[in-house]
Amino acid sequence: MCVCMCVGNRDACLHAGFCASVPQPPTITHQSPKDYIIDPRENIIIHCEAKGKPHPSFSWTRNGTHFDVEKDSKVIMKPNSGTLVIDISGEKAEAYEGVYQCIARNEHGSALSNNIVIRQSRSPLWSKERIEPITVQRGMSLVLQCRPPAGLPPPIIFWMDNNFQRLPQNSRVSQALNGDLYFSNVLMDDNRNDYICYARFPHTQTIQQKQPITVNVLDSKYSPSGERAPTFMQPPGMHSTSMVLKGDTLQLECIADGLPTPDISWSKVNGDLPSGRFSFHSFQKTLKITEVTDADGGDYRCLARNRLGSNHHIITVVVRAAPFWISAPQNLILAPKESGMLTCRADGNPKPTVTWSVNGIPIENSHKDPSRKIENGNIILSDVQTGSSAVYQCNASNEYGYLLGNAFVSVLAEPPRVLTPPNHVYSVITNSRALLDCASFGSPLPKITWFKNGQSVVDGDLYIIHKNNTLEINVARPVHSGKYTCIASNSLGNKENHVYLEVKEPTRILRQPEYKVVQRNGMAEFECKVKHDPTLFPSMIWLKDNMELPDDSRFEVGSDSLTIHDVREDDEGNYTCIRNTTLDQDSASAMLTVVEATPTPPIIMEQPDPPRDLELTDQREHSVRLTWTPGDENNSPIQLFLIQYEDSLHEPGVWVNMTEVSGTSTTAHLELSPYVYYSFRVLALNDVGLSEPSAPSRQYRTNPAQPEVNPSDVEVIGTSPDSITITWRELTGLESNGPGLQYKVSWRQKDVDQQWTSLPLANVSQYVVTGTPTFTPYEVTVQAVNEYGPGPSPEVVLGYSGEDLPTVAPENVKVYVQNWTLAEVSWDAVPLSTVQGRLNGYKVSYWKLRSLHKQDPEPKKPQELIFQGNETEGLLFGLHPYSQYNLNIRAFNGKGDGPTSSNQIFETPEGVPGPPADLKVENLNLDSLIVKWAPPVEHNGHLTGYLLKYQPINTTDKLGPLKELLLAANETSITLDNLKHSTRYKFYLNAKTVKGAGPTVTEEGVTIMDEAPPVGRMFGSVNSSVEEDHAVISWEYSGPDRNVYVEYVVDNSKEPWKTEFVNGTRTYQIRGLKPGMSYRVRVVAKDHSDATVHSTEELLITVPAMTSKQVDIATQGWFIGLMCAIALLILVLLIVCFIKRNKGGKYPVKEKEDAHQDPEIQPMKEDDGTFGEYSDTEDHKPLKGSRTPSNGTVKKDDSDDSLVDYGEGGDGQFNEDGSFIGQYSGKKEKDTAEGNESSEAPSPVNAMNSFV
Repeated sequence: MCVCMCVGNRDACLHAGFCASVPQPPTITHQSPKDYIIDPRENIIIHCEAKGKPHPSFSWTRNGTHFDVEKDSKVIMKPNSGTLVIDISGEKAEAYEGVYQCIARNEHGSALSNNIVIRQSRSPLWSKERIEPITVQRGMSLVLQCRPPAGLPPPIIFWMDNNFQRLPQNSRVSQALNGDLYFSNVLMDDNRNDYICYARFPHTQTIQQKQPITVNVLDSKYSPSGERAPTFMQPPGMHSTSMVLKGDTLQLECIADGLPTPDISWSKVNGDLPSGRFSFHSFQKTLKITEVTDADGGDYRCLARNRLGSNHHIITVVVRAAPFWISAPQNLILAPKESGMLTCRADGNPKPTVTWSVNGIPIENSHKDPSRKIENGNIILSDVQTGSSAVYQCNASNEYGYLLGNAFVSVLAEPPRVLTPPNHVYSVITNSRALLDCASFGSPLPKITWFKNGQSVVDGDLYIIHKNNTLEINVARPVHSGKYTCIASNSLGNKENHVYLEVKEPTRILRQPEYKVVQRNGMAEFECKVKHDPTLFPSMIWLKDNMELPDDSRFEVGSDSLTIHDVREDDEGNYTCIRNTTLDQDSASAMLTVVEATPTPPIIMEQPDPPRDLELTDQREHSVRLTWTPGDENNSPIQLFLIQYEDSLHEPGVWVNMTEVSGTSTTAHLELSPYVYYSFRVLALNDVGLSEPSAPSRQYRTNPAQPEVNPSDVEVIGTSPDSITITWRELTGLESNGPGLQYKVSWRQKDVDQQWTSLPLANVSQYVVTGTPTFTPYEVTVQAVNEYGPGPSPEVVLGYSGEDLPTVAPENVKVYVQNWTLAEVSWDAVPLSTVQGRLNGYKVSYWKLRSLHKQDPEPKKPQELIFQGNETEGLLFGLHPYSQYNLNIRAFNGKGDGPTSSNQIFETPEGVPGPPADLKVENLNLDSLIVKWAPPVEHNGHLTGYLLKYQPINTTDKLGPLKELLLAANETSITLDNLKHSTRYKFYLNAKTVKGAGPTVTEEGVTIMDEAPPVGRMFGSVNSSVEEDHAVISWEYSGPDRNVYVEYVVDNSKEPWKTEFVNGTRTYQIRGLKPGMSYRVRVVAKDHSDATVHSTEELLITVPAMTSKQVDIATQGWFIGLMCAIALLILVLLIVCFIKRNKGGKYPVKEKEDAHQDPEIQPMKEDDGTFGEYSDTEDHKPLKGSRTPSNGTVKKDDSDDSLVDYGEGGDGQFNEDGSFIGQYSGKKEKDTAEGNESSEAPSPVNAMNSFV
């Protein structure tokens, strides 16, 4: 598991092993939402998870006071977690409502969760009421009120009839946002007695209905209501106000009365509706705006209009905002004595109040800390001390909500650690980007230095070193392949890591598939040959019309081709070849056209004929419309037209592509530039190719104007210490916009009070300004000017006059030898005034003068390290031990190197030697070996001796006991006696100096195998005993037991001998032998190469045949007795069943059915009033409905009928108030007996789910 610590600009991903050793204050990782509505039928689970080192402990508060979890047997806290599980079985869920907060703490601080408000979901019953019929005359408006009971969360409202069918809605009749049903005007068709409002409560999965409403519509001939202009029913009046929170969804509603039915339209006063975020609903009566922003505030006008007039209503929208983060507090890791800052920036409307706490205690009430102060809402930490780690809480709140952010401050002192895996290989394709990681951690923050093959990597055009220390090569080439080293350093130490970059050749398709026209039943072949990096192995995928090839044997995929046999019409399409490697891919496509195979000549497709009849219309100052007539397509549809132009004023005879238009167009609108003499021509393109150009149009000249652009790519280059060169890209004739083009070049010294010096130039692209001071900043502009005026105001470009070589060498050069391969060098920086340019850094040259042990054959070439910028110290890696070195330093800038410092000579101490050379092992006799070697090539000091270790190796490569010998430095061979004969030995040899042992070299040798005596000499007598399926072989043997085997084979067969290993015994059992067969057997001893060196005489054994032991079971006495007992038991069971049946004489079911034709009229038992035997007791199981919430708002005994039961064939009875309650989405759980009712009644489940 990887933990990411973000500490200011420190990002470190710590692997699990490292995390285990780093102290960390608690961090909340998971918690329940702030507003948590619970289901009263399920256990309450309040989440709180946190991490930290050591792992935090957890506690809770409830309604601001400590919540003792252990005292409540219904509450359990999960192990190693703060998550609470509250068992509410047998309890009322509202008993656990309240505000909960979790605290996670360890010895480094305390983190707090949000305040989690626990509320029980509620679905109260509709209040009992008597609804009188509503009488309204035709044409008048009407509102049917729903007014459902207030639930938590609020219910979803919909209107249906007695048949559970959704009431139709339209622009005249619609449901308002509050659930009421509005009629803009009433028709006679609205006369009905089953307007029923339903409320669905999502959490409890129940639906309740209001009592049906009856509407009586009077015909207007008795009480006429004439046509009228619109007035607003909702909202009433001319103006209203609506408040919405930023980020929420805004819904504005306008419902109008009128006859005819008014049309509703919306607009925003002094603005437009937000593009892409608004929509209309409920027949234009509702305007919905999602993801509200501050700009959505203001006045919105809804307009109602019919043929008699119009009316409008203004809704003023006020946008408020709950607090939101601008900059949330971030975790800090500081080293002792370091400083840092915790920021907490939030915004909202109104502006939120920001307060700080530390470890859950308001900061003003916490202990005073001299290293901590608050400025402008931020916490400033300075000179922090070990042990001052803590968790800080920032609370930003206003009347619409709050934000709580935890951020810990951990004070650590950690040496650098490189977290990127060592020796990782990065592979990229040539000319792509390469990213080499160097993830590190340390406190203080480590400094990262990159090297390539021992040379320092400089951040510049070639390499980019990112803030997270990743090294980027923007365009990787094969020359960039190699070994890269990153070194992480801080005041507590250094750590290096090596990675490797491999730059591969790209994958390219050399021979692409070509367009094919094939006759039906013919063959089509597409080629796709590729060039790729030899270390990559591309795969090939063929697609047809961007889909997989059909699963058809006619499609044959080769290594570099696709062949389609017996081509059919449906094979026509676009075929794509994709060549993939693990790093890149290339693809190419071609069309296949299938034509009918007839004796008539095939259709010849050719390039289209050129367009004709070019005409210029709609001529304006800077545009014109070009029209043309297409030429013949020549059996291949035209795909596009290419329009070209010639500028006979600036580039006569040169035709330039201007634009492309669809092959179905015959006109194009062309944008033109000033001061150009245009001629146009058109070319057509089909599958075969481009047509010939059309005849040119007549010439169209545009008027001159002042330039619209200035020269680009303006650069200021210091070419010499006393000059600057100004260069730019000249304008083309098309960009000049008029005659007399010149360039106004202006310059002045930066930060000096002097006027611009300007010079007009023509037909040039550079100018040299002389007489400038060395390396001085200048401001430069280049502006285009023609006879019609200057171009736009030019941008100011900054540059410097030329650099000169540095004049002073670094002083106070010191070398500190760290160990035999590493030294540290430091120097004093040169004064900037002597650099005469931009100081790029320092070059440290060092080379080996000689070895202190022997005379080197030739001096080593100097090595050079480059240190960037103002660095005045560095490390020298890869030094040779016990050697004398020379070193000097020089500063350098863009001009070159300055003078060299005086040489510093230093010596490296002794190190461990290199490996001994030419280790050999020679046979001497049966029990002796001679070990020979040569001294190491690199002594790296005075040799003090050699360490020789050796041990035997058996045939299973297991190692025997290890012996060690210390040898003098002048010895180069040794004879080892008393070794075990015919045995392989492994030898390990190290050279040693006072610094320790060097690398180990190894070799193996074998003592000479003594000559084999005659066959059987090592073996004595051999005996055997044979059973039905195995044989036991025993023998006498005086040789070693390590390689003894028993071999056997069927007599007179050509099968190979079977070999079984004997594990140091003189007896062996051969299993699995076949009865009646004869076998030849021998015992052999083998050497380490598995060659037989000793063997017994072959022994012939015969396995006896299997004797028959079968017995006739039918003649056994025990079997006859068992059969008689079973028969007797069956007879007794039959007698008992017959007696029971006679005692229980009840009249049959058929007689009951004849006596009671009505299945609902059934006999009752006299003793308990239940149905008689004919009644199935399963019919009296309670109906399975929704579970009643614990607040008692739904009485379980009133009605257990759910909508599911009703829809599945249940009784479907209603409560006294007309409601029906139950699960409308649960599974059917009733027995078959409960489903014997009529199934023809409409299912309320299907009806409800289709509308809700």
